[in-house]
Amino acid sequence: MEFLLHPFQYEFFRRGLLAALLAGGLCGLIGVYIVLRRMSYIGHGLSHAVFGGAVISYVLSLNFYVGAALWGFLAALVINEVTRRRKIGADAAIGVVTTASFAMGVALISRARKFTRNFEAALFGNILGVTSTDLVVILIVTLFAAMGIFFFYKQLLFSTFDEEVARVYGVPTRRVNTLFSLILAAAIIASMQVMGVTLIAAAIVTPAITARLLTDSFSKLVGLSILLGSLTAVVGMYLSYYLDIASGASIVLFASLVFSGVLGYSSFRSPSQKVVPRSVSKRASELLEDL
Repeated sequence: MEFLLHPFQYEFFRRGLLAALLAGGLCGLIGVYIVLRRMSYIGHGLSHAVFGGAVISYVLSLNFYVGAALWGFLAALVINEVTRRRKIGADAAIGVVTTASFAMGVALISRARKFTRNFEAALFGNILGVTSTDLVVILIVTLFAAMGIFFFYKQLLFSTFDEEVARVYGVPTRRVNTLFSLILAAAIIASMQVMGVTLIAAAIVTPAITARLLTDSFSKLVGLSILLGSLTAVVGMYLSYYLDIASGASIVLFASLVFSGVLGYSSFRSPSQKVVPRSVSKRASELLEDL
């Protein structure tokens, strides 16, 4: 018990642990749709794009969240449009857009080296830098993401598994995809201080793919992913404190360890799982009547 309670004497750890708990659950929730939509490359690219906006906001003396949010939402809209193009591969086009934004941030940092250290937390995560404002932002974004997914649950569910058919049935897939991209951008911006942009994509994807190995039920998948995201974030925070390493690295490493254990366990089970759960596809079809 002393091992668990000792860090709580420090206010920075209490704030950091709460931020990690919220950010981990948020990443777990978003990660389910990222994995099932096969959008992992978008999450990775968008996290790098947001970093460029963070640096620009600092240079222009703007509030970090205002600058990063404006840039992140713009990048999300551009990426969402790029993925609709067929002439150029989406992964290649997204790579150009996001790496250009990231390179802009690196160029500005190298130009004014005096504030290089200020962005270590944004790159790698840092529990020492979590403030009350960060907690409020993470809480607001978590509520925003939960409400957005709740109110657009049916449309998101159906377009996730069969976007073309959903469009035929009148689902506004373009609007739904844009909304989800904005939610993803907001989640990345809110979690930057805890996870770091270089590792946040893994923090989003790993809990979801781990949960996917354990269940075919969509509702259980969402619950398990949120639980795993929060659990690995909390344990990662303790590892960060006791091992004196970046919080983002410790969270992702522990999440990867859990994934490896679940993967080993699942190899002894029946290998007949499908990529898209049959129960989910059937449920999505049934929801058409209510759209």
